[in-house]
Amino acid sequence: MNLRAVWAIYRMEMARAFRTVLQSIVSPVISTSLYFVVFGSAIGSRITEIDGISYGAFIVPGLIMLSLLTQSISNASFAIYFPKFVGSIYELLSAPVSYLEIIIAYVGGAATKSIILGLIILGTASLFVPLTIEHPFWMLSFLVLTSVTFSLFGFIIGIWAKSFEQLQLVPLLIITPLTFLGGSFYSIDMLPGTWRTVTLFNPVLYLVSGFRWSFYGKSDVSIGISLGMTVVFLLICIAIVAWIFRTGYRLRN
Repeated sequence: MNLRAVWAIYRMEMARAFRTVLQSIVSPVISTSLYFVVFGSAIGSRITEIDGISYGAFIVPGLIMLSLLTQSISNASFAIYFPKFVGSIYELLSAPVSYLEIIIAYVGGAATKSIILGLIILGTASLFVPLTIEHPFWMLSFLVLTSVTFSLFGFIIGIWAKSFEQLQLVPLLIITPLTFLGGSFYSIDMLPGTWRTVTLFNPVLYLVSGFRWSFYGKSDVSIGISLGMTVVFLLICIAIVAWIFRTGYRLRN
């Protein structure tokens, strides 16, 4: 493996994030803080506890996951789409760098930025409510696994997209609604039976539930199922990326 090439692309992506700190870090933190203030104050005054957890603390894992999913997708999709847009993707594909090295560099950079952002949001949330992390190993595991998985998903979107508008299509119209409806701000046990069953088909539910379990030891679904669903989605993304590079889908035209 050409580690120098991987490091060069990875360093370039990290440098881009630090050049746009306001957009990459500050903006998501402010948005999450506003979510926390609005939901924590407005709804928290009516719902004091869920499963013995104060409502303010209950929504923290969901807020982190909301930022993690959207930022992982946005970071990775823009990182690979921009070279396509300016035409430098052909130089990258003709360089002595394997497809695996390209994926590791771009996805690694996007995932690293998302993990840093998630930890910053966690620190910000601790200023508002007291937090406990019962399973720190699993918290970090879910953080890393989710960041890598959705960075791969963003990489796929970046290759598929034909315009900057399409880059925002999936995060805004699919991922964000699924996160809101995936138990980020409530327990699905609070839903009527039919809607609870429907929610179980939402893949984001398993990410949020598993991540919340790592904090408080309580979840809407089994931790094993949550972890399994995350790994399955990761494998699906890996298979799609492998197919894209094998066929040259939207890379050679």
